[in-house]
Amino acid sequence: MTEPDPPWALLAELTHACPLRCSYCSNPVELAAREAELTASEWSDVFRQAAALGVVQSHLSGGEPLLRRDLTEIVVAATAAEIHTQLVTSGVGLHRARLDALVGAGLHSVQLSVQHADPAVALRIAGARAFAAKERAAGLIRAAGLPLGLNAVLHRANLDALDALVELGLAWGADRLELANTQFYGWALRNRDALLPGRAQVARARERVERWRQRLAGRMEIVWVAPDYVDGVAKPCMGGWGALSLTVAPDGRALPCPAAADLLGAVAPNVKDRQLSWIWRESEAFTRYRGEAWMSDTCRGCELRTVDFGGCRCQAYALTGDAARTDPACHRSPDHAMVRALVDGAGRAAAAAAPPDYVYRTHTAGPALT
Repeated sequence: MTEPDPPWALLAELTHACPLRCSYCSNPVELAAREAELTASEWSDVFRQAAALGVVQSHLSGGEPLLRRDLTEIVVAATAAEIHTQLVTSGVGLHRARLDALVGAGLHSVQLSVQHADPAVALRIAGARAFAAKERAAGLIRAAGLPLGLNAVLHRANLDALDALVELGLAWGADRLELANTQFYGWALRNRDALLPGRAQVARARERVERWRQRLAGRMEIVWVAPDYVDGVAKPCMGGWGALSLTVAPDGRALPCPAAADLLGAVAPNVKDRQLSWIWRESEAFTRYRGEAWMSDTCRGCELRTVDFGGCRCQAYALTGDAARTDPACHRSPDHAMVRALVDGAGRAAAAAAPPDYVYRTHTAGPALT
């Protein structure tokens, strides 16, 4: 077996608890319990192993990582392992003393989520009142001199507000704005009928993105994460399954991507039981879809197989029950008709302007923020 290249990035999901209940959340529907979370000491060991394996960057995510009282200790551990850290947060619970402690521990940057530029609509999408807390957090982050990125997950309820989202990024002093069309996993998959936009809505937003990119070149980076359902083009599966990065879930399960828990089930290895080096190089979870041998004839004979790596394995599994099938989002997939029908239906729903009926993400938030 050929030795895989080392990973360079780690998504550290510190907790699944969150003060928000976002309808588009890609966390699994079966969320890890607070009592099952890795301790700060265990995370320290994970960072040491990750650095030895080749990891140089980590996103400290969740849920809401600020719900970890030992977050500063976790950042200290990542810094000691010489891993660049970015906090991925809702901003709820971030105050000056907490941020100062994180900066002192070595935190390098922050990505702040936003749901809409209108606080009332943001409340409806997130299922919780958080806009004012986000605005305060953005001000604290800029005052601390940290690079600030905003992430807005796009869907039927906010695509037409794209101009306002860009203006919000400018007003809050963001260096980078990621406009990420919803990826349908976990809670987002459960809410797909309410979230999925039609083609016309996506086309309008894409045109606005290009105008803003030209206008703001050199001032604020704007990233557009394409809507694969609508475009009919398979998205690269994490740069290839088990190729560039890995995820460690709150309970220690190691995954090739954050959406792979359902696909892998009991096959997912755990850092409590195995070393990251073995998990990356030898575990079935990471080798199963690495390379091209697993591919169907549709993918194996396609000239794009080294570009999109066969598309998303988790999406293929979610839509067909078979992770080895060609990603149905791809227009070349024999299953693409199901996705095309979903998008056609979304276009009709968007035109009808029916109010969204969300199933909100649920999880016990745990101890109070400090």
